[in-house]
Amino acid sequence: MTPEADAPEAAPSPEAAPSPEAAPSPEAAPRRSFVGDAALTELIVSERRCLMTAPLTDAVRSPGGSVSPGMILTIFDIGASHPTMITCRPDWTATQDISLHGAGPITEGPIVVDNQLVRVGKKVAIASAAVYDGHGVDDIEKLQWLIDQAEPSAVPVGLTRAGAGLISFARLPRTAAAGMDDYDPGRWIGQVRHTGVRAPVEGSLHERLGLRLLEPRLGRFDLDRTPSVTNSIGTIFGGALAVMIEAAAEAMRPGLAATDLQIHFLSQVRTGPARTTGTVLRDAGDHSVVTVQVTDAGHGDQILALATVTLLRR
Repeated sequence: MTPEADAPEAAPSPEAAPSPEAAPSPEAAPRRSFVGDAALTELIVSERRCLMTAPLTDAVRSPGGSVSPGMILTIFDIGASHPTMITCRPDWTATQDISLHGAGPITEGPIVVDNQLVRVGKKVAIASAAVYDGHGVDDIEKLQWLIDQAEPSAVPVGLTRAGAGLISFARLPRTAAAGMDDYDPGRWIGQVRHTGVRAPVEGSLHERLGLRLLEPRLGRFDLDRTPSVTNSIGTIFGGALAVMIEAAAEAMRPGLAATDLQIHFLSQVRTGPARTTGTVLRDAGDHSVVTVQVTDAGHGDQILALATVTLLRR
């Protein structure tokens, strides 16, 4: 099936929504969203690379206190979409699959995600990410220098490897994102940009998203299609679904924390709420593996995403 045929069903890239500082009206108050709360800093290094950072705050922590893998995937999705959109222009892009494999906890921050475009084809683009704990280095240009000075496959001096990710985007016609004809991240190459609201957050990540726990044993949560979790074309961010999937798996296995996520996006949320249901694939002494299905409960339980989550003891 061609990307054009997939367009109504593909999960849109997070960058379907401009950052608050790119809002059309300077008088308008920026919309408070879970992405904005993360207070991201980005540097588009080149047409094929984007570096992203986020401070270690409650905006990116799961209720258990560790960094949420779903939030790391959110940062990855946004950062990887920039070089993908630049290279695929004038086409639009939509996230199809995304995965994160954790290598270790982030204890100090900032979260550092180095996104690099791997391949651009006629129908699909693929990017990878290296995730680090910045251990107090907040200057994104210094972080770039540290990473670039390291030998290939070596951990940069002063940083700790925290994970690796892979993402695939479908290429869609520009008409798939109405009103976004002028959106061009290529204008920001070489610029350090700060997005979001730099203010303390209130409540847990799950509370701010609006997650409602229905049945822990089944990993059943609901998430309404509200402004804080939707993009400019009105569907729920893939990152919000990633946090929801993480929450579902952890609810099924209390005492374990999600470390690895692999998500296949199949369609957009049309009505909502989005609803998760989980199944345990494996229970071992030190880990569990859970599959999670996300459906649109208000649209005939249409399947939105299928995911696999690995959890380890906290």
